[in-house]
Amino acid sequence: MNENIKAGNLLIADPFLKDPNFQRTVVLLCDHHEETGTIGFVINRKYHKTVGELISQLEGCEFPVYYGGPVQTDTVHFLHRCPNLITDGLSIGHDIYWGGDFETAAELVKNNQIQQSDIRFYIGYSGWGEGQLASEMEEKTWLTTEANTPLVFHPNVSLIWQDSIRQLGGKYEQLIHYPLDPQLN
Repeated sequence: MNENIKAGNLLIADPFLKDPNFQRTVVLLCDHHEETGTIGFVINRKYHKTVGELISQLEGCEFPVYYGGPVQTDTVHFLHRCPNLITDGLSIGHDIYWGGDFETAAELVKNNQIQQSDIRFYIGYSGWGEGQLASEMEEKTWLTTEANTPLVFHPNVSLIWQDSIRQLGGKYEQLIHYPLDPQLN
């Protein structure tokens, strides 16, 4: 068992990962079971529509939507840091919650009682079957670190990958400057 594969950890894509779904991404792990697999959300890729364009009950809301991953891209999920306002969310740790009462969340958003900085909407999710992510970890596809609210709810998603690597410190910080294709170096 890999102790880095657990809810509340971030998967940081290796700088040379070529998979277009995960190139230079950071994935927040939300659920992991050895027998059934792992679920998470890419936290640093904006989707081309707003939540108001995707969900009729939030029509007019300009909150961005993020591309959670390539699985079930006909579903919308959300992360938040308002457990006192949105009930039934699953604690991921580090003051981060996955889901909860959507009707309540929608009302809070519509009534400006929850800020864009406290909730993130995702279309689709990232998923791995039994043993798949462990295999990718052995292949050194991912670096890992603990999630925290400044990274998950970062105001500038284009900096999340770099800032996640900076959090690792030391020798990892040089990875920020590596090109996608090392032959271009």
